Amino acid sequence: MAATASSRQAWRQLMGNTSRGPASNILRQQQQQYRSAFCRQISSTTRASSRRTVSQPPSFALRQQPLAQRSYSSGSQGKNTPPKGSNNQVKFWPFLIVIALGSGGYMLLINRQTKMPPTTSNTTTDGRSTPAFSPADVTVLFVLGGPGAGKGTQCARLVRDYHFTHLSAGDLLRAEQDRPGSQYGQLIRDCIKNGDIVPMEVTVALLENAMRDAIQASGGRNGKFLIDGFPRKMDQALKFEEVVCPAKLVLFYDCPEAEMERRLLERGKTSGRADDNAESIRKRFRTFVETSMPVVDHYEKENRVVKVNATDTPDGVYADTQARLRKVLGDKF
Repeated sequence: MAATASSRQAWRQLMGNTSRGPASNILRQQQQQYRSAFCRQISSTTRASSRRTVSQPPSFALRQQPLAQRSYSSGSQGKNTPPKGSNNQVKFWPFLIVIALGSGGYMLLINRQTKMPPTTSNTTTDGRSTPAFSPADVTVLFVLGGPGAGKGTQCARLVRDYHFTHLSAGDLLRAEQDRPGSQYGQLIRDCIKNGDIVPMEVTVALLENAMRDAIQASGGRNGKFLIDGFPRKMDQALKFEEVVCPAKLVLFYDCPEAEMERRLLERGKTSGRADDNAESIRKRFRTFVETSMPVVDHYEKENRVVKVNATDTPDGVYADTQARLRKVLGDKF
């Protein structure tokens, strides 16, 4: 601003001298130069002032604006509570309805259970399960051996000579899979084809029903049963003895795999069974060794195994079977 004042003073002096001095031309030139310099200085001063004005923050404008209130502010009281009618208020009546419905359903269930008659179970007073048949009335022989060991052939001769009832677990399962409307049909088909073991609940139920039908058909309560191809696992053996009847002994036909495979392939030419093929036979061998042999070992520790060499001819195997059973069960067994 001081430079501006001095420029104005110089301008006034120049204007005054111009009208009185003889060297008017020179003075006019100097006057023009001072005028241009004065205009440039004024222009630069104005631009600098404008830049300072723009760069300064609008502090005054900010001070004039009131602070915005929060959405939950009540104004005069300043509490952080939602206004009346706000949708953010917690509603408790749905919880009350749910609790009431749950309590009502529970009471209905309790009332229904109290009106139901008590269920009966085949258990003793100390809570233990009792078998469906007594070993004093029913004699059960488990007949085990690898696939193709000749169990069916020997069972047929024992039935002929000693009036046993022969129950083949495999035959019962195959009959069940073909029975119209059976809910286990497809499951049994898949297990037999793949060489797997059918769930024990299915097999045990089929065996119990077959034993009951045979006893009723004979008109008495006594029976002698050869259960062929069962149990194939230890849990099946324990379940059967718990639910149906304890076994008297295990009749085990021991035969090498090579001989059993030869017999099964020969039988498959006429049997029409889906599992009489090389792949299924080998799967059945592995299953027998892994799952059924532990059953034989278990009963052998309890001295309830009669082992017969099954590599001989059918007549020779049967003679050996008779001799070994007489030693355990007596001459007429």
